[in-house]
Amino acid sequence: MVAELILVRHGQSLANVAFPAADAEGLMEAVVSGRDAEVPLTEAGEEQAAALGRWLAALPEDRRPQVVITSPYLRARETWRIAAEGLDLPAPSTDDRLVDRLMGELELLTRAAVAARFPGEAARRAQAGEFEYAPPGGESFADIAVRLKSFLDDLHADHPGERVIVVAHDAVVLMMRAVVEQLSWDEVIAVEKESGNVRNASITRFDGSSGTLTLDRYNVIDHLPPA
Repeated sequence: MVAELILVRHGQSLANVAFPAADAEGLMEAVVSGRDAEVPLTEAGEEQAAALGRWLAALPEDRRPQVVITSPYLRARETWRIAAEGLDLPAPSTDDRLVDRLMGELELLTRAAVAARFPGEAARRAQAGEFEYAPPGGESFADIAVRLKSFLDDLHADHPGERVIVVAHDAVVLMMRAVVEQLSWDEVIAVEKESGNVRNASITRFDGSSGTLTLDRYNVIDHLPPA
């Protein structure tokens, strides 16, 4: 069992800004190009990453992370790179099991574009249910839970007694709670209703000192400057 598991969502990305704006106007395209894995941080996201670094710098030596693992996506790697600048922290590794939800053929499509190009998708999604629904060529939340369970099992085996920080995505943070706490989908929905979406550069912490990972804080942004 790891001694501590801290989950951080990446800082604000260009897609986090562009897609809500495009969807609000019903646009077919958002001002984002390329692959989801290469979407960069915004200037605000870089500032959030720097604030995360200040939080890390303020931790006592015996509470700083001993293991750092990030999603291979650019926005997660850049969040850690900026946060760790000037600090004596372990070099990060990446793990493909920490990627954002794979959206397949719907990757980087606005809601209007999905409706136009995949007119039957809304009905298929409703029939499958949110937990089991997988976009064409993509994955469901159930699939995410499976890969995170594998990741967590390996993490405990490889880093027992160590403090671990993971920098990844909102779907990873949310579904890691489901895996660690063995939550049903209804309970996951209740978490979202109570706490809102997982926020950019937020901190979620599990304490493993008792021999079981216990939630200490979730989706906290007290370390960030006012928006």
